[in-house]
Amino acid sequence: MLDSQPMKNTTTDFSRTLSLVKGMPFDMAREQYAKAVQIGLIQRSMLAWAKFERQIDQLEKMTLGPWARRV
Repeated sequence: MLDSQPMKNTTTDFSRTLSLVKGMPFDMAREQYAKAVQIGLIQRSMLAWAKFERQIDQLEKMTLGPWARRV
């Protein structure tokens, strides 16, 4: 009888990798925002960051639908 644990691990690892790849454009947008704040192109503000984060989260959910990451 074959052990199904390695197959489950492989499937879980693949799903996690796929999720990270799908979310990459949104993570890149977050990183670009942070870099723009660091060099002074965007004013440093926790409220502005929170608004930006909500917008990116909504965009990710609208774009990826059920495949969007959940926190």
